Amino acid sequence: MKIGLITDSLGHLPLTDVLDLAAHLGLDEVEIATGGWSRALHLDLPDLLAGPSRRDELLSQVRDRGLALSALNANGNQLHPLTGPAHDSVVRDTIRAAALMEVPTVVLMSGLPAGAAGDTSANWVTTAWPPENLRVLAYQWDEVALPYWRDLAAFAHEHGVRLAVEACGAQLVHDVSGLLRLVEHVADAVGEGVVGANLDPSHLMWMGADIPSVIGALGPHITHVHAKDIRVNHGPAARDGLLDTTDITRPGERAWNYVTLGLGHPRGATFWADFVYHLRAAGYDGVLSIEHEDALVSSREGVERAAGLLKQVALRAPADWRPAAI
Repeated sequence: MKIGLITDSLGHLPLTDVLDLAAHLGLDEVEIATGGWSRALHLDLPDLLAGPSRRDELLSQVRDRGLALSALNANGNQLHPLTGPAHDSVVRDTIRAAALMEVPTVVLMSGLPAGAAGDTSANWVTTAWPPENLRVLAYQWDEVALPYWRDLAAFAHEHGVRLAVEACGAQLVHDVSGLLRLVEHVADAVGEGVVGANLDPSHLMWMGADIPSVIGALGPHITHVHAKDIRVNHGPAARDGLLDTTDITRPGERAWNYVTLGLGHPRGATFWADFVYHLRAAGYDGVLSIEHEDALVSSREGVERAAGLLKQVALRAPADWRPAAI
């Protein structure tokens, strides 16, 4: 396994400083955001596509520090009824840039459509009742998401890039069942291996999923991993449950928060040791990409702590044990 860093975790620093810190911490790879919901602080996507000089410069900056570029990240809502086309343009340009730089993976979310044709807001359905919710879901999946993803997967396949979809709240794909539905549908249409899973356990943790069960269910479909933790605030959670619309800038009032690796799950480092062992058992030996989104911890300290924890638990070398001959 490799240890990586999403450079937006240190968005207040220039890219050269982020890369220097990643090298100093002994990390292996970096993942850089290209737009969508990110301000793309560390690269200019149109500039990358304009000619080879900027691409070569970026790759040299990364490689000269002993690092690799594991993925480009184009998280946004390309299915939004109003802003979707702009986000889709970022996604497709990101795929083009990844192909030109031989970056294997583009990380993105599924998107979330409106609830019906003509609506102007995205609609996240979380229950089967009242009955119109099922009609909304049928529209979102059958009329919007699946046709879009068939086309996008074909585009990625043409460019030799795989798409790693991140299951996340307020997205159509927010759980394992939805992720498998999308992956299997695209595989039937375009072929296997074009669309897989970017496993960010934090999103599934706050919804109550058991992460070893998640890993077992996704198995070989896991093609990228984000390392991010959550912490449940038991007072607000006991009162209101875990569906929470309190602003993320008010962490003390929320039922849960994204936190620095090791400061959230009650089992601490033991949970993350189990996490990597289950990943290895599922056949995953790729990157563990640190994502810092802790409102109460400085980004540098959070990244340093996460890197230190992952160095303790990550299985770095490939397995080589064989039973003794009888």
